[in-house]
Amino acid sequence: MGATAKPMKPGWPILLGFCFLLQAIPVQAATIPDMLGRPVTIPDGPLRLVSLAPSLTEIVFALGRGDWLAGVTDFCDYPPAARSKPRVGGPVMPNLERILALRPSLVLTTGEGNPLETVARLEQLGLRVFGVRPGSYTGVQASIEVLGHVLREEAGAARLVQDIQGRVAAVRRRVAGRPRPRVLFLVWADPLIAAGAATFVHDLIDMAGGDNIVRERTVPYPRLSWEEVVGRAPEVILVASHRDGAAPLPNGAAWNAWRSIPAVRSGRILAVHGDTILRPGPRVVEGVERLARAIHPETVLPEDAR
Repeated sequence: MGATAKPMKPGWPILLGFCFLLQAIPVQAATIPDMLGRPVTIPDGPLRLVSLAPSLTEIVFALGRGDWLAGVTDFCDYPPAARSKPRVGGPVMPNLERILALRPSLVLTTGEGNPLETVARLEQLGLRVFGVRPGSYTGVQASIEVLGHVLREEAGAARLVQDIQGRVAAVRRRVAGRPRPRVLFLVWADPLIAAGAATFVHDLIDMAGGDNIVRERTVPYPRLSWEEVVGRAPEVILVASHRDGAAPLPNGAAWNAWRSIPAVRSGRILAVHGDTILRPGPRVVEGVERLARAIHPETVLPEDAR
């Protein structure tokens, strides 16, 4: 009696089929180094893109290439047109089968949210992956510029970066010479997860006229204890609101229990729009403007930070 063949896992014939198909398609291409230090072959002509982060999706749309997006993550909700694109799961663990089914000519990833293991797995499946690393304000600008090169929208990327630089410079002029309050920026309030010095958010706080109390660079977004917060005595506590609206009430009982913290005593615990601050894309300038309004409410800023 012959050996019984083991059944293949559902979906894997599709995965393998697309891998062979992608390898067989001849393309004219250019080689562009990505921000992970790897040369990446970029096909000629319109691209079929899969974006694995909201910030990347926003950059693609801002450069006028939204029609090239074949798929986005479940969290890509801006601009509104992004919500109608096919979904491929979350940034950390995207659905590889869905990505392959979309037959992308290029997958866009970011060091802010996509693990290197995800990049390696995508490449093992025969996909071209282009990575950016926007770990600082300068890195955000570089991400826009290099993606402008990839998408053949260099002029549009240059204009976008110039606009960001101009608006940020205006904020810096408005807050120049003012006292710099000690600021705690919480990415999450329960548990307390803060933006540290090794993040682009740290740069935004600095440009908005604040002094980030989390100075360590060992962990980008460290978890803090209440005792650590008391010891660092922030004068302003900013809490990122997320798309489900989760943010603590400024005068909630949990905060009032820590009256020795200057920000608690003065009632300067504020929810701020997380998407414009935590996404390293075109709207970081809105994030700087919002931060400046929160840190220096006496400062008059342009109406862009609504």
